[in-house]
Amino acid sequence: MKRIIIVAMDFSEGAINALNFAVMVANAIQANIMMVWVDKSKQASTVYSNASDPRLEVKKRFESLIEEYSERFTGGKFLYKMRYGKVFTEITNQAKYHDADLIIAGTHGASGFDEFWMGSNAYKIVAHAACPVLTLRAFDGNDRVIKKILLPIDSTRETRQKILFTSYLARHFDAELVILSVFSSKVDTIISLVEGYVKQAAKYCEDNDIKYSVDSFDAENITNSTIKYAKENDIDLISIMTDQESSPMNLFLGPYAQQMVNHSPIPVLSIRSKNIYDYKMK
Repeated sequence: MKRIIIVAMDFSEGAINALNFAVMVANAIQANIMMVWVDKSKQASTVYSNASDPRLEVKKRFESLIEEYSERFTGGKFLYKMRYGKVFTEITNQAKYHDADLIIAGTHGASGFDEFWMGSNAYKIVAHAACPVLTLRAFDGNDRVIKKILLPIDSTRETRQKILFTSYLARHFDAELVILSVFSSKVDTIISLVEGYVKQAAKYCEDNDIKYSVDSFDAENITNSTIKYAKENDIDLISIMTDQESSPMNLFLGPYAQQMVNHSPIPVLSIRSKNIYDYKMK
């Protein structure tokens, strides 16, 4: 079955950035793209408020985007879906329905169909999605490719679980995987644990012919240090675990993941621990 990428769409600048990135990824991994728009018309006046049927305007916008991207998108075909309800719920439900490989969402909505639509929902999508979620603030999708992917490794057991999906992307883009030891403690046992995880990640790359390098840093503030390192080393994508806190609704992200999603100027790939072992590389 053809792979599928879900793109959260509100026709804002942030959503178009997400679509540009999705086209690049879909071309690399040969996937279909499904754009999903969620109707929240009960709450806000929108640019189509004078239209008799807002869904007709949405349909026109979808068709216009498909025509605009038709020559650039060669990996699969475009699909689109209009849903009613809460944005993060409907996006993640659509991804579950299609067993999507990836959701891509812009982290900043701007006036359009719903002001700040994605700005308030991106981290909720990350928290609820069963599949990996890629969030981004800005992206020039016309000629840019993924050349370097940052893989921060800390002392948590879950940190290694992002290697499989991240290396899958690295292989398809022929990108370098930068394995980064993150030391937030001076305790010898913690340092040894991180170093051991890094060796495992490096061996996986060697066994699977994935280009990689190894580096390290000491950090009091892991979020700021990760972003700083990524900017200074021309990183194109940062891969993290969602680091979710315990919650009956599974709504809240741990502080590291939430801050990365909200503040990183570099695209962030967030992966949940419970589903990554089910992912099969091809």
